[in-house]
Amino acid sequence: MTAGTAAGDVRRGMPEKRAAIANAARVLFGREGYSRASLDAIAVEAGVSKRTIYNHFADKDELFQSVAIEGARQVTEAVAAIMERHLRKIVDLREDLTAFGMERAAAVTEFPDHFALVRTIEAEVSWIPPAVLEVWREVGPLSSHLRLAPYLRRIAERGLLAIDDAEQAANHFNLLTITDVNQRTFYGALPLPEPEVTAIVSSGVHTFLRLYGVPAAG
Repeated sequence: MTAGTAAGDVRRGMPEKRAAIANAARVLFGREGYSRASLDAIAVEAGVSKRTIYNHFADKDELFQSVAIEGARQVTEAVAAIMERHLRKIVDLREDLTAFGMERAAAVTEFPDHFALVRTIEAEVSWIPPAVLEVWREVGPLSSHLRLAPYLRRIAERGLLAIDDAEQAANHFNLLTITDVNQRTFYGALPLPEPEVTAIVSSGVHTFLRLYGVPAAG
C-alpha cells in the first residue's frame, strides 16, 4: 500500500468515525444527561478510542454543542418543509394553521434522540456552558418563530391577519400550539392521544385568531 493510498483510506474513514461518535454522543447525552455522560462511555458506544474522539472534537463541550446544533438544524429543516407545505398558499386560514400545528407537533416523534437531548438541556441548564446554550438557542428555539414570521407577514399582507410585529405573532402562535404540546408531552417522551393534541392545537389556533384575526366581512 502506498502512502497516498493509506492517506486516502484515513480520509475516507474520518467522516464515518465522526458520525459514529456524534450518534453515540447524542444517545448517551440524551439517556445519561450532560454531566453523567463521559467521553469514555461515548467512545465505547461509538466503537472508537477516546483519542479518536479528540481527533474530531476538542472536548466534551464541543461534542455536546456539535450534536445539539446538528439535531436542531435537522428539526429546523423538517419544520421549514412543513411550513412551506401548509402556509405558502392559504385556502382556509383556520384549517391551514391547524393542519400546520398538527403536523409540526407530530414531527417531534421523528427525532426522538434530539428531543431527548433537549430534555437534557432543560434539566441540566446550569451545568451546560452558557456559550453552548446560546449557540443552540440561536439555531433551534429562537429560529423557529423567526422562520414562521415571514409566512405570517405574507398572510397579513393578504388582509387575513392583523399583525404589527410578525416575529411576536409567530412566537405567540408557537406558545399556543407546539410549545403547549411539547411541555405536556415532555418533547414526545409521554405522547398524548391524537384527539387531545388536536384539541390543544385547535384551541391554540382559535386563541391566536382571536388575537390577530380579521373579522369576516359582512
